[in-house]
Amino acid sequence: MKTLKIKNSTEEISIGKIVCVGRNYAEHAKELGNEVPEKPVVFLKPTSAIIFSGDGIKYPPFSEEMHHEVELVLLIGNKIKDASLEDSEKAITGYGVGLDMTLRDVQSKLKSKGHPWTIAKCFDTSAVISEFVFKDDYTLTLDEEIFLTVNDEERQRDKLNKMIFKPAELVQYLSSLMTLDEGDLIFTGTPKGVGKVNKGDVIKAGIEGLVELTTKVI
Repeated sequence: MKTLKIKNSTEEISIGKIVCVGRNYAEHAKELGNEVPEKPVVFLKPTSAIIFSGDGIKYPPFSEEMHHEVELVLLIGNKIKDASLEDSEKAITGYGVGLDMTLRDVQSKLKSKGHPWTIAKCFDTSAVISEFVFKDDYTLTLDEEIFLTVNDEERQRDKLNKMIFKPAELVQYLSSLMTLDEGDLIFTGTPKGVGKVNKGDVIKAGIEGLVELTTKVI
């Protein structure tokens, strides 16, 4: 079982399921030609997709167009189901930054046939995460900027407050669909500026004042 690290702590937490939200920034939805959703778009990644800052992203042989997507990641601290907004906020125990690597060519083909996105999202090394910061040690205001660079060229930068559905709202909605357990991770969606990466590219991502990660496409 994989465990995540907590910043300035020796504590490690076992990772549960990985729940991802798509199209949670209006400008990102539009840049891919998608409608802005009325409800969160939800999909899952397996824990086998998880790697950590410093590890390499393996480019799958069945794709020629892998894209970067930087996201705020929420750590769930206790089991909830059909939670109130207040209890959903309390269930968020920590924050990190993550990359939802996406095979855009594969995804486009699947979407055109009305098939699930799973193959484009679940490949090994497709979920890169930083260390996490406990909510008790950092108050998230959503005025923070989330950013990503490729080979030191900035590709993505936006304020977290541009999320359509805010963290507690996402947790509340997801808990209406499924039980959320301690150790679950929620990827909250990516802002505009997604784009292709190539083998050898170095990706750096972070949330200002909170956490950062570095990885390389191999």
